[in-house]
Amino acid sequence: MLDALREEGHPIGPVYLSRHEIARRVVELGAELAATYDSRNPVLVAPLKSSAVFLADLSRALPIQHELDFLELAAYSGGLGGSVRVLKDLDASVTGRHVLVVEDVVDTGLTLNFLTRTLALRGLASLSAVTLLNRPYRRLVDEVPLDHVGFTVPDELFAGYGLGLDERWRALPDLHVVTAEELPASLTGDGFRPGAAAA
Repeated sequence: MLDALREEGHPIGPVYLSRHEIARRVVELGAELAATYDSRNPVLVAPLKSSAVFLADLSRALPIQHELDFLELAAYSGGLGGSVRVLKDLDASVTGRHVLVVEDVVDTGLTLNFLTRTLALRGLASLSAVTLLNRPYRRLVDEVPLDHVGFTVPDELFAGYGLGLDERWRALPDLHVVTAEELPASLTGDGFRPGAAAA
């Protein structure tokens, strides 16, 4: 499949994290979270769409009672820079609940900061976050409740395992590097273009 994509000129590069490496780390994160949230029935909140694959795997790896909910955020024109709005809110009330935000990547921290500030107004019992991928050296916001991290990754553009380029290649089971020089200007990714504003 990937060979065919490359022959057609698609910008999918080598595997950075294999499905097996990701699966092992997700199981470890599930064990960490089970120890933290035992008997608390946390609500796992995932921003759509790129977090959905990670959330599904993490939910299966979390051997305690928990619930799932989703929201969708969008940036105003001009980049994130704190200008974020909610397109879809949570379906259920989280007042008095232990909420765990499940992110695909935390980069500048702007999106997570906006999301946690928004949720904190709802009278939660606790609020924390877990991310599959982390780039702390790009952080513009220091105070984000990020207590669990899958992998710290370099300043690269990625596709696969839920991360997409204009809604393409999200379903690839491994996480692939995309070389910026090979990426058509018309394609935009999920917050991983070097030098761009990101999550």
